[in-house]
Amino acid sequence: MSSVEIHPRQLKGNIVAPRSKSVMQRALACAMLYPGQTEILYPGRSEDDLAALEIIRALGAQVKEEEKKYYVTGAQVLLSQSESISIHAGESGLSMRMFTPIVALRSGTTHLTGKGSLQKRPMNFFNEVLPQLNVIVESNDGFLPLSVRGPLSPENIQVDGSLSSQFLTGLLLAYSAAGASDVRIDVNNLQSKPYIDLTLDVMQAFNMHLPIVDNYQKFYFPRITSEHNFEKVIHYQVEGDWSGAAFLLVAGALYGDITVEGMNIHSKQADRAIMKALQLAGVSFEEDLNEIKVKSGLLQPFELDATECPDLFPPLVALAAHAKGVSRFTGVNRLKHKESDRGLTLQQEFQKMGIRIDINGDKMLVYGGNPSIEKGTVFSSHHDHRIAMAVAVAALPLEQPIFIQDASAVGKSYPHFFEDLQQLGVSIKQVILS
Repeated sequence: MSSVEIHPRQLKGNIVAPRSKSVMQRALACAMLYPGQTEILYPGRSEDDLAALEIIRALGAQVKEEEKKYYVTGAQVLLSQSESISIHAGESGLSMRMFTPIVALRSGTTHLTGKGSLQKRPMNFFNEVLPQLNVIVESNDGFLPLSVRGPLSPENIQVDGSLSSQFLTGLLLAYSAAGASDVRIDVNNLQSKPYIDLTLDVMQAFNMHLPIVDNYQKFYFPRITSEHNFEKVIHYQVEGDWSGAAFLLVAGALYGDITVEGMNIHSKQADRAIMKALQLAGVSFEEDLNEIKVKSGLLQPFELDATECPDLFPPLVALAAHAKGVSRFTGVNRLKHKESDRGLTLQQEFQKMGIRIDINGDKMLVYGGNPSIEKGTVFSSHHDHRIAMAVAVAALPLEQPIFIQDASAVGKSYPHFFEDLQQLGVSIKQVILS
């Protein structure tokens, strides 16, 4: 699917949310490091998930795939590997940032590369931090490709967490796997703290050595006094993705009466904050243990600090576009180094609906209320999965059909997004745009 034509249609029915790629990739990393077998139930199969899967295979993990589960046998020889290998992270920022410290556990050289927007994301964090841990690092002036050679030796270090929490996630996993004892990582200006909670939650499920956390500023690995007792097989279930479900929930709030199933309402995922946004916007919804019912209705402008959940900006803008008045969001500085510069691409694409978006430093103002388009309007995803989904959802109540170029970008996180909209009643056709 390259480009699509979407005809406005009211949504109705039940839909199962996609699996969380944030959880899935962390689970694959932990399963690779676990000295036994893991059964991963309801695995995610987004492009980012598949990139992480190929990485752990390249590092020696054995994976048996079934329809609704994976069996992963850990790469116990990881620490002793001395040969030179290459891994490819696709366009997954999490996989690149998480696995780089992990592969630095190896005594051999690991060459790391990616494609598309990942090649433009800064990786100079590793040039600054890993040499302090006895790791040799080479990069393309702070960008991909990278080469690292260890073995990493856990030491007391201080790191900057302002760009992304994903770097810290990789360090926490690597320190734990290396048997860090009586050492700590001090972190300044940590962003997206809920994602670190998620990392620690998955590590705990895999019985990994956990740090003691002091106000997200100090991560102290206590002295190891005894061996861990490992279970023979770990059974791990991947929960629903709040990032993807956010678009479904906003779609229901704009033009439907739907139920989104498979959600953990007690999840540590940062994008669980979409429920707060729906409440502030006056959306009618009901939460159960693993499902959410949402109905469309009159919306009101709202304010939200999305600094800790920047991936919510696209669905938030789609929601705010239909709320009469000015909605205000904080956290725009987190959007520059995504698959696109999301602040700018949201401005460009929603302007085509007559929606004004102002950006002033870290603030975004969305002037919503009456979006409309001219017949034959073509939108661009900018090869950004969340921009494609935001435009598709925002257009559902409009009178004219819309066209989205490069709609296949949704495969990065939610491969069946358009099929799920069709299941809820939306008319979608693949088209060829000149």
